[in-house]
Amino acid sequence: MFQLGKTIVSEDILEKEFVCNLSACHGACCIDGDAGAPLSKEETKILEEIYPKVKPYLRKEGQDIIEEKGTWVVGTEQDLETPLIDDKDCAYVIFDGKTALCGIEQAYNEGVINWKKPVSCHLYPIRVKDFTEFAAVNYDRWDICSDACTLGKELQVPVYKFVKEALVRRFGENWYLELEKVANELEAERKNKSRK
Repeated sequence: MFQLGKTIVSEDILEKEFVCNLSACHGACCIDGDAGAPLSKEETKILEEIYPKVKPYLRKEGQDIIEEKGTWVVGTEQDLETPLIDDKDCAYVIFDGKTALCGIEQAYNEGVINWKKPVSCHLYPIRVKDFTEFAAVNYDRWDICSDACTLGKELQVPVYKFVKEALVRRFGENWYLELEKVANELEAERKNKSRK
């Protein structure tokens, strides 16, 4: 672990490799698990505002659960999250064949809204936990992402590079540049050790 400003960062995000492999997992992270996507307070307001524009992109089951429970819910641990259909699929999930995609992102891609999706989804496999004085930035290992780990290894893409856009969105460009510096220093250290 190392500190960057007001964040405590796991070295795993620099050392582990990851590239989403939708053709292998079919978007399992959007339909597996026992909770919706984590949301910030600001994001719950955004979801309420954009829902009328996103609604036409969603499946009827998603629309029904959102009409019943709202655009967001309070989870079992009092976290804010997206609602689930039958405690399984995220309410905002749509399907392209058998691949799960995000209805919010679809609306964004078509220029209907200017918000891509919850930052927790955009950041995955990185999970951020906010505390009073700092945020913890960790790599979340999930067996359904084993194909993404394999592809990341093949392509030699570390987690932090794979989610660069999301990290900049969450923490800013300067934070990311500092993260890159740390990554380069660790890489140089590793090379020096292997030469000895």
